Amino acid sequence: MTPNYPPEPFRIKVVEPIRLIPPAERIKAIQTAGYNPFSLKAEDIFIDLLTDSGTGAMSQHQWAAIMEGDESYAGARSYFRLKDAVDDIFGFKHFVPTHQGRAAENILSAVLVKPGCSVPSNMHFDTTDANIRARGGRPANLVIDEAFDPANPHPFKGNMDLAKLKAFIEQIGVKNIPFGMITVTNNAGGGQPVSMENIKAVAALYHAYGIPFYIDAARYAENAYFIKLREPGFADKTPIEIAREMFSYADGFCMSAKKDAIVNIGGLLALNDETAFRQVSNELILREGFVSYGGLAGRDLDAMAVGLYEGLDEDYLAYRLSQTAYLAGLLREQGIGLIEPPGGHAIYIDAGSLLPHIPHGEFPGQTLAVEMYLEGAIRACEIGSVMFAHPDPDTGEMIFPRLELVRLAIPRRVYTQSHLNYLAETIGKIARRADQLRGYKFTYAPELLRHFTARFEPLK
Repeated sequence: MTPNYPPEPFRIKVVEPIRLIPPAERIKAIQTAGYNPFSLKAEDIFIDLLTDSGTGAMSQHQWAAIMEGDESYAGARSYFRLKDAVDDIFGFKHFVPTHQGRAAENILSAVLVKPGCSVPSNMHFDTTDANIRARGGRPANLVIDEAFDPANPHPFKGNMDLAKLKAFIEQIGVKNIPFGMITVTNNAGGGQPVSMENIKAVAALYHAYGIPFYIDAARYAENAYFIKLREPGFADKTPIEIAREMFSYADGFCMSAKKDAIVNIGGLLALNDETAFRQVSNELILREGFVSYGGLAGRDLDAMAVGLYEGLDEDYLAYRLSQTAYLAGLLREQGIGLIEPPGGHAIYIDAGSLLPHIPHGEFPGQTLAVEMYLEGAIRACEIGSVMFAHPDPDTGEMIFPRLELVRLAIPRRVYTQSHLNYLAETIGKIARRADQLRGYKFTYAPELLRHFTARFEPLK
């Protein structure tokens, strides 16, 4: 029997009504959306697990901070309050705010990525991958092999494979690698954490070759707590202490603050290199705004400054990871294959194993995501061949990802245990008739980030 998770370390102060629309209305809604959950109206969703990005519930302290927002164009008090938090937690010489994580990735890529170069990581997520490709670069994923075995219980399946990384650097050549990355936690691979030992070793390898090392830090707080729970030597350290050590090995980071800073909008880009910072500042001013607001209102900067600390609160993190583990247990009891062990921000259903009769090119993850909406008005995100399949730049042959997943991203401080029970019940109904489901084909798809706006139709 799945145990309950710890009581929420908060009580509910404001509620938002949600409505479960009838099945006939759901059919019409998904058809109108071109069978793409991204194109559904939010009012037609009962439980929305499309993303945990910007969908969390802010605290009373964050809403109070918003009232103190200084909307001065340059040098606002809000900026300096955010600067104090960023300096304290991350410890880099320079930083700029951006309106969200992909803006930080865009600026970093604009400054450093040149056509034909390569950027290695454990696994790049969608916008990082696309920003590198949009500048003519090639993203490379070098995660450990255990990441591709959903049932493998490895505690740090987000780790970079050091042998792969070394071989990649030797093959590509240092001059063709403007910077290296690692993503914490590894979103594309199931929200799996990266160990401190691996971060330190990756940094040492990059630096041995003179390659700058950047962390994609969207879920750094969850990663820090996994290190505390799973890695020897860290049990007595606080999440903020662990985070400070993580970032001490890096030359910079980019971050969507809409995740572990628990805000509805915002991002960060930080680095130590003075020359690169000047280039970043110029690019920011051109595309986002002045360096002290970066496309955000002052009130957003204040909410972020508070949220960065709230995301590191140990009671909150214990609840957060336990909530995810609870949902995983409910699904596991019904024989539904997952990425194991469960990550911090989401459950990843192994759609490939649930729907083995649907090949990559007919999109098993998309099939499951659509069916979840039809069955229970649940919105989830495909992370498989819709999101990541792409033509080989040299041969044109289609390269499919090794995993076909559906991500159930749990917004922070939003849903209750009853909602999770409903989710598990709905997915269980689908699993019992999985062999009856059929795949989908594109009727429209852009070249990059096609999952956001693509349209589909069911195969007969």
